[in-house]
Amino acid sequence: MTDIDQLINEVVAANRILAHEGVVDAYGHVSVRHPHDPNLFLLSRSRSPELVEPEDIMTFRLDGSPADGRSDGAYVERFIHCGAYEANPDVMSVVHSHATSVLPFTISSVPLKPVIHTASHCGGNIPVWDSQDKFGDTGLLVSDIDQGRDLARVLGDNKVALMRGHGFTAVGRSLGEVLKISIYLPQNAQVYMDAIKLGGSVKFVTPGEIAIRDSFGPGGRELKRAMDYWARRAGCSHYLEYKKS
Repeated sequence: MTDIDQLINEVVAANRILAHEGVVDAYGHVSVRHPHDPNLFLLSRSRSPELVEPEDIMTFRLDGSPADGRSDGAYVERFIHCGAYEANPDVMSVVHSHATSVLPFTISSVPLKPVIHTASHCGGNIPVWDSQDKFGDTGLLVSDIDQGRDLARVLGDNKVALMRGHGFTAVGRSLGEVLKISIYLPQNAQVYMDAIKLGGSVKFVTPGEIAIRDSFGPGGRELKRAMDYWARRAGCSHYLEYKKS
């Protein structure tokens, strides 16, 4: 098995994991930067994440055009990934989700901040991108490269950007890191909402605590343990079997 084949299997597993964890449903997607060419990335054709197979994974250029000669239907919002990879060479993986629990924070003046330790990788600053600001009335989709670049501008050096009335985009230095961010961000939002209902003040994860946890890095045993767990729950451990050899 080549390293590209292995990476394709990881992307398939990531789709299944995000679907099983309720981060994506019929919609949403996850990609990884190509390991040999930073101007390319791997992303499924337009298919619901739970149904993605290895043969669905396509290679795209940073302008959103297919680089492998395939004419399969592509996700309209592949430009989310284009913008993130183009703007930041440290971004190795991207997730886009419509997770319901984050949506109140996309339309409210209350900022979403980490309150649980597992969500510390989301970062202390989570900006909101509003397509209305620059593009006026749209279908609330990132449907061209200009919108993808504007979303990336708002994202900046952060790990997550919320999208008004839409969902979120998360980036990571590895596929495992972006999965962890994407899985725990909605959980964090729900805990935060529950705490607000209790009344009184809410204590956030501090910048120092975020920095300490971020120093653990984008990989390692912690993330491998999580990947093994998520894959087993989603019934897709076989896509990661090569990692045990």
